[in-house]
Amino acid sequence: MLLWGRSRAPSPRTLISAIPNLSSHTLRPFSVLNRPVVNYPGHVPLTTFERGALALGSAIGSLINPRRADLIAALGEATATPYFIYRLRNAMLSDPTGRRILRDRPRITSNTLPLSYLRTLPDNSVGRTYAQWLDREGVTPDTRDQVHYIDNEECAYVMQRYRECHDFYHAVTGLPIFVEGELALKALEFLNTLLPMTGLSLFAFIRMKPAEKERFLSLHLPWAVRSGLGSKELINVYWEEVLEKDVDVLRAELNIERPPDLRDIRKMIRQQQKREKQQQRVSVGS
Repeated sequence: MLLWGRSRAPSPRTLISAIPNLSSHTLRPFSVLNRPVVNYPGHVPLTTFERGALALGSAIGSLINPRRADLIAALGEATATPYFIYRLRNAMLSDPTGRRILRDRPRITSNTLPLSYLRTLPDNSVGRTYAQWLDREGVTPDTRDQVHYIDNEECAYVMQRYRECHDFYHAVTGLPIFVEGELALKALEFLNTLLPMTGLSLFAFIRMKPAEKERFLSLHLPWAVRSGLGSKELINVYWEEVLEKDVDVLRAELNIERPPDLRDIRKMIRQQQKREKQQQRVSVGS
């Protein structure tokens, strides 16, 4: 199961030490005279070299093991600067709702959005759809990594907000968290946010089975391109204020198509394979 951006983030030292052929002196501690400044609680400031090593190490590690959500989170932060996270922050500043989100700085957790409340909302509402998606996939909003490696404090919140909103994107589109669903959503996010990590995640395509690749290229990638290029900036959705809105209405407002249901597709394929096996047994028996 892929849990993008979840679990504990690795330290830069751990990732740097995992890269071969780095001499031991690169791991020497920095003095207080040349160490970057800590800008907010939990911030881990990096030099340019450390940021590059973090990006390279986390990219290699996450490609080898796509289930390493900590590496994917670190990759997202290491590659978001110096340009991309500022572009996303500026997109929020240029939108009235985005500015309110930056001012209020809401967090998405099981405390701020209790599932017991969300389950009481009307059928097909955004909040209830979100709760049902969490229940079906067996995940919670509480396992998202805290941002560490983005220097600007406001931009760090923007990355945190993107990370915590990711499951709402899943719920609104209905995409599950196995590989095909994650890659389809990452493709949409890349075109919508331009965050490099969302595009780099698509390299996991090489690990898919031939049938999955064909299905992704023919169905979900075209959907992601249409919706990603045509949709409004998703970072500017104040999800806490649209919980009672009909999810179909919200998709129309955001200009996002509903993609083909991957669970239904996989179910039909399994049923077809089962029928074919039964027919083979009947043929052999006769």
